[in-house]
Amino acid sequence: MALFGKKYCDICGDKIGLLGNRKLDDGNMCKNCAGLLSPYSTDRRKTSLAEIREHLAYREKNKEAVATFHATHSIGNGTKVILDEDAGKFIVTSSSRWQNENPDVIGFSQVTSCQTEIRESKTELKHKDNEGKDVSFSPPRYDIDYDFYITINVNSPWFNEIKFKVNNNRIDKQGSVEYRETMRQADEIRQTLTQVRQEVRQSVAAANAPKIAQICPNCSATTTPDTNGPCEFCGGAVS
Repeated sequence: MALFGKKYCDICGDKIGLLGNRKLDDGNMCKNCAGLLSPYSTDRRKTSLAEIREHLAYREKNKEAVATFHATHSIGNGTKVILDEDAGKFIVTSSSRWQNENPDVIGFSQVTSCQTEIRESKTELKHKDNEGKDVSFSPPRYDIDYDFYITINVNSPWFNEIKFKVNNNRIDKQGSVEYRETMRQADEIRQTLTQVRQEVRQSVAAANAPKIAQICPNCSATTTPDTNGPCEFCGGAVS
């Protein structure tokens, strides 16, 4: 008698292999379907089949956003934040062929905050005594590594945050060239995303602001242009 019955993916219908099941709140999903989800989605066990199907529909539509994404600025070496400043969007990717990877395309206005974290890992160094035992130095000596992380909090129905490590390689000295360069990159990412988010929100607020009637200095007509708009009668600039 088999200990485990056969399971089939409730999304695609394929048979789920050994250790390939991804348990959902009300069903099962194979690893292939799970691989189509955003890498930033979490709490899958609390997710229903209906929500997974909605998520996969979003991921399919995201391919269209990737196809029209035009990179204008890139920050980072390994994992990069790539901006499409004209469209007001960005992606986070470690792939040089990101066009084929379907990275989540996120609007600047969706960013709610961005933080930098420096993690210190400390391992005590020891040496062998006369009996061949590992003993501490006096005073103790440590091997210290530093890793820089960025957390981007976003307003999205599919995930709440994007977290990634900025440095590719080991950084073992505070204040070294590698340490300072990685800190510069992390600060640039944080400052850039914070700035573009603010600019988008200010632009939206200006567009939604009530229009004020003015006298056109060119034709003397009473006009109500938008922030950068010309006179609706003569087309002249209204200061």
